[in-house]
Amino acid sequence: MQSRSTHVHMIGFPIDLGADRRGVDMGPSALRIADIDLRLERLGYTVVDEGDIPMRNIEEQEEEHSTLKYLSGVAEMSHVLCHRVKSVLDNGHFPLIMGGDHSMSVGSLAGVGQHCREQGKTLGVIWVDAHADMNTAETTPSGNIHGMPLAVAMGYGHQSLTSIGGAEPKVAAQHVALVGVRSIDPGERELIHELGVAAYTMFDIDRLGMYTIASRVLEDMSRQVDHLHISFDVDAVDPSIAPGVGTPVPGGLSYREIHLFMEMVSQISSFASMDVTEVNPILDVRNQTAELVADVVASSMGKRIL
Repeated sequence: MQSRSTHVHMIGFPIDLGADRRGVDMGPSALRIADIDLRLERLGYTVVDEGDIPMRNIEEQEEEHSTLKYLSGVAEMSHVLCHRVKSVLDNGHFPLIMGGDHSMSVGSLAGVGQHCREQGKTLGVIWVDAHADMNTAETTPSGNIHGMPLAVAMGYGHQSLTSIGGAEPKVAAQHVALVGVRSIDPGERELIHELGVAAYTMFDIDRLGMYTIASRVLEDMSRQVDHLHISFDVDAVDPSIAPGVGTPVPGGLSYREIHLFMEMVSQISSFASMDVTEVNPILDVRNQTAELVADVVASSMGKRIL
């Protein structure tokens, strides 16, 4: 059984090209202010903060396509993130990518997927999010690429995005699980059913309980994959405790539900990379959301009550 790396590399990715609401570019700074590095160091990890990947402001970029806003900018920066994430993994370390809107996962999953392909590993992805993020240019109601990264990772979307890190799908549909979804567009619903993606909505969590859902998802992943990636969009959590997000949806995960899930994730030996997205300090209250996220990440890395 493999053991998780004790070296965590934090990569700030302050992208805001994929969303309508401004402010997520300050997400990495908010997480640093919340001492996310110190929380991990207290757990015994060696933490290297690689700083933020520099990128041009949205005002300097062209929107180009109404159904794929800022496509060239997102693609350009996704290539950069892909290489950075792959490099961290190739060196045997754990990448913690801090966003930034969820379009960042185009690049982070491209890097993880390329690493896994070269190492002969099977990648599994758990998408903790209020949204499925499985739109394409043909189905998107907004044109915002932050609603597309999971589709891209499975090989559906514009070629300039799906080809990053290699043309193959980064993850197979049978190795993807959605957790906490409660706002799904019609086109996404069709693709979920077509591909047979495991999707656990808030209805399922209310009906069965988070422990049962987490046990089912993580048991499946433990049997089927060698590398588990968690993509945590903070809007999965109820906005009453995580107000600093651009697309809040009522009825989300509670404080204990998200911590329980991440505490169970920490017990999975194949858990080897994570991205955290959509922290928006402009919409937050005294950095409350970033503080919550930092604590949740610590739970995923082994923090316990006792």
